[in-house]
Amino acid sequence: MTGASGVDASPRLRSPDQYRQSLRDGRSVYYRGEAVEDVTTHPVLRHAVAHAAVDYELGEAPEHRELAVAPDGYSRYFHVPRSAEDLLARSALIEAGTRAGKTLPPLIKEIGTDAMLALLAMRERLGEPYVERIEGFYERAREDDLAVCVAQTDFKGDRSRGPSQQPNPDAYLRIVERREDGIVVRGAKAHTSVSINSNEMIVVPTRAMGPDDADYAVSFAIPIDTPGLRLVASPYMHPEGKDPAEHPISAGRKMTETATLFEDVFVPAERVFLAGESEHSGPLARGFVEFHRFTAISYKLPLVDALVGSGLLAARMNGLERAGHVREKLSWLISYAETLRALTEQAAIRCTLVDGVAIPDPTLVNIAKLQFAQGVHTAMQHVQDISGALLVTYPAPEDMENSEYGPSLSRYLQAAEGVTGEERLRILRMVSDLTTGEYGGYQAVLAIHAEGSIEAEKLTILANYDPAEAVGYARWLAGLDGEV
Repeated sequence: MTGASGVDASPRLRSPDQYRQSLRDGRSVYYRGEAVEDVTTHPVLRHAVAHAAVDYELGEAPEHRELAVAPDGYSRYFHVPRSAEDLLARSALIEAGTRAGKTLPPLIKEIGTDAMLALLAMRERLGEPYVERIEGFYERAREDDLAVCVAQTDFKGDRSRGPSQQPNPDAYLRIVERREDGIVVRGAKAHTSVSINSNEMIVVPTRAMGPDDADYAVSFAIPIDTPGLRLVASPYMHPEGKDPAEHPISAGRKMTETATLFEDVFVPAERVFLAGESEHSGPLARGFVEFHRFTAISYKLPLVDALVGSGLLAARMNGLERAGHVREKLSWLISYAETLRALTEQAAIRCTLVDGVAIPDPTLVNIAKLQFAQGVHTAMQHVQDISGALLVTYPAPEDMENSEYGPSLSRYLQAAEGVTGEERLRILRMVSDLTTGEYGGYQAVLAIHAEGSIEAEKLTILANYDPAEAVGYARWLAGLDGEV
């Protein structure tokens, strides 16, 4: 198989064109109230398809092929990690895809395989018939090199109540009918990433559940064109009307999330992974989240590197590299980025094997995610401070091209280190796109809510930390015990 780049791809990998073609299947997608006939040609959603195709392009790129393709010829995303080295390679691939996407991860293979790995790690606990079903779905997804999304977060209604206690029974996705050949589900999931341009969707529980919540303890996989599945795409961070000169990062790129509606959807029995066993809902929800947070801290690395680079570049442009307060901010940015990288790597190194699957250390994964989430707003603040107010008051590209005053503007905008007026504006537009506009706002909100909230990360850290050794040491220091 020769891909669009002319590089021979593995016969077990799809090309970007094959990926695009696979999305033309009559799926029910809606954008701004209108049905979308073809997501690959829609004026807005086609950008999401093109961006997600990066995951398929990496397998054809000579500089990424060894990383993107596992020794068995399948995509490395489908390679079940057995060691720290496997997890580090997965993290490096996620980082490479995010860099290729200009700090926006493709996520078209990452999220789905996060869920598959969590299901594989739990399959023995779930038992039959689920073991055979989970393994069968994983093998088919790997063999066909599928794009798979995950629907986890319910709309939740009254968050002080559990699923079965809700006044609105559809606040959480639930089983409304059980048949010999499968189940029927009704409800909705919120902010489902890359669903409009995936081939399959895995559904997992959003939380731990009790016996009264049995109908809500459900997990399964369905094709995106399944009858009754309706995807309502968010318009946020759309590329419409964005000039690449002014939006060098976000123009032409879109990550699409959906409100995902299940309107009495039938799921065949062989695709059901959990159907009422409420005691497994919490472990499965956490299992997916821990893999997905490892994915998250991996794809945050290019973003924090971009913030460091932007701060350094802006300081040089403004002639402020030696200013004390600027050096303080730059050292903070560097420490912030390098701490996140070290935690990500160490989370892989301190992995544990569960049913043959290497699980990143959950304590370090959540510390890394918390480190990122609590620092990204400060990082953006420092970069904005170093760059200056021209981030939001710079002249338009058309002004620079005006024959009457454009040359004067260019002269007035000259900066330190021989930076021309045009170069200064290119830097400012990049930093503005990164930190002040819709893209910056998108990243700021994701830091708080994506892959679990800040409070969820804190709770996970507390739950996974074994206090015995630390308490024992403190007791010894206090003279309460004879030995440490």
